[in-house]
Order: sequence, then C-alpha cells, then structure tokens
Amino acid sequence: MPEPLPPTRKRRGRLLRFGAALVVLCAVAGYLVVQYVTGGSDGPSCKVVSGSADGPSYEFTPEQAVNAATITAVGTGRGLPERAVAIALATAIQESGLRNITHGDRDSLGLFQQRPSMGWGTPKEILDPTYAAGEFYKHLVKVRGYQDLPLTVAAQRVQRSGYPEAYAKHEPDAELLAAALTGTSAATLTCDGRQDTTQAARAADTGTQAPATGPDAVRSALVRDFGRDALETTAAEVGGKAAPSPTPTTTDARTVTLPVRADTDPKSGRSLGERGWQLAHWAVANSSALHIERVSYAGRQWTAGSTDSQWRTAGGEGGTGSVRILTAR
Repeated sequence: MPEPLPPTRKRRGRLLRFGAALVVLCAVAGYLVVQYVTGGSDGPSCKVVSGSADGPSYEFTPEQAVNAATITAVGTGRGLPERAVAIALATAIQESGLRNITHGDRDSLGLFQQRPSMGWGTPKEILDPTYAAGEFYKHLVKVRGYQDLPLTVAAQRVQRSGYPEAYAKHEPDAELLAAALTGTSAATLTCDGRQDTTQAARAADTGTQAPATGPDAVRSALVRDFGRDALETTAAEVGGKAAPSPTPTTTDARTVTLPVRADTDPKSGRSLGERGWQLAHWAVANSSALHIERVSYAGRQWTAGSTDSQWRTAGGEGGTGSVRILTAR
C-alpha cells in the first residue's frame, strides 16, 4: 500500500491544479471579451490612422464602423463640435463595444446602454442607432462646459455609470475616429470592403430591417444618418450639366454622385473639404453593409478588396465638389 503524500505536497498539488484552472479561465474570458468587442467576426477589417506620420491607429469591424459613422453624422448634423463626437464615441465603445446590442445591465439596450425605465425611450427607439445617438447628444449639450471637461467626466454626467472612470481609456481611439468621421483628418479611414453576410442575422436580432444595397440603399442610408435637409443641394451634376436636384444623383445604374456643400449651421465652422471627407469616410465605413466598391473624393480613391485598402491618387476623378460612390453590381 503506497504511503500517503505529505500535507505540503498535497497543498502544492492543489495549488498547481488551481493555477492551471485559473489560466484556462482567463484564456476563455479573454476570448469572450474579444468576441464581444469584435462582434464574433473573423477580425477587424476597418482601420483608422492618425493624420500625422507614425501616429496611432485603431482597428475595428464593419459593424462598429457603421455605428461610429452614424453617431458622428448625428452629431455634426446638430452642428456639434468634434469634441462632442469624441465623447459620444468613447461612451459607445465603453458601453457596447460600438455594437447595437439587445441586452445589458437590467433593461439597458443599444449602443449607449440606455434604459427604457429611466426615460431614454422605448426599446424599439433605443435600438435605433440614430435615435440613441440623438438622445445622448441631447443630454450632453445640457452639461455646462462639457467641451472643457475631461472626457470621462462629461460622459459620466450623461450616463451616470457605476464605473465613472471607464470612459477615459477609450479617449485616444475615440479621438482618432472622430477626426476621420467628421472629415478633419483626410483619407485616414479604410475598410477591406468585404460584403457583410451577417447583416440579416444582426437585423433579426435587433428587430430592425437588414439594409438593402445599390444606389437607392446608399441614398436612404445617407438620409437616415444625415437627414434629408443636410443632403439637399441646388446644383447637382446630371449628365454633365448643372440642374436643380433635391437629392444626390445617380449618373448610371451603380454610381451615386453626392454634391458637397457647407453645413447648414454656420456656427459649425466646417470647411467644404471636411464635409466632403466626412461623406467619403461615411461611405467607406458603410461599404460592407451597402456593398460599396469604390469611393472617390478630392483626387483620391478607395477601392474595396485592394491588398492594403489605402486611399490612392484617382487620376483626376472625384474633385472637391462631389463624392462619387460606386456600388456593386
């Protein structure tokens, strides 16, 4: 009969087993966190970089890109500054990973984890990213001096979270996104443009309608995010001639030519170039969902499926007066 192990060896064995189990648990937890943040995709396929050389970058998924573009468009549509957009983006990154989720603490829902029971709206309204972003901004502008406050303080005064310091860690990424999606940083957002085959499943999960594709779908999405008034123009290019048109024009079966004009709010102080790059980056962010193949603006061109997804010289196509969006066949 073997002799019993000494107590010290028994304790050492239990500690080793406990340590191994803890390592496995941490690995599983890490995997689940990655899946939560990326939405369970094969990995990020969008990237935003700094406008300066050798600056930071942020990688994210097409789903996150669509939501970030919507949050930004709602903010600029209200004439709010880039700082407000950065606060909103950092908040959504912390609260939902920029995903329009249907669960959360108690009855929290959506991008900002807003609660119907606390007066943020109905569940259906909160799960509409445009509505949810609008509600966040509505509360943010009531915070006195929010532009001069630390980001985490401004976000917390809107959200009243149990983790008031959590927003600060997302500030660098949110600032990169805000600079690109407001257009102040040109040609800094790219995606690989792979068609998103999970949109229908996500739409079913959130109770929304899966996006259609083609020029009509692009125009509908633009109106959804920016509002019809923001897209109206008095001179749209139709067959090479200037003609009145209330909406972006389609010059062929696949192309939307989107005229660029200044924001309606003169207090915004945004240039035509910034507005143009906002629209161009918005199109790239939506490229997977809306099956957009090419975006041209200001002599630069992004093409889906290119090996490095960079903005390249467009050979004269895409001046500063319009953004050209080519959809898939």
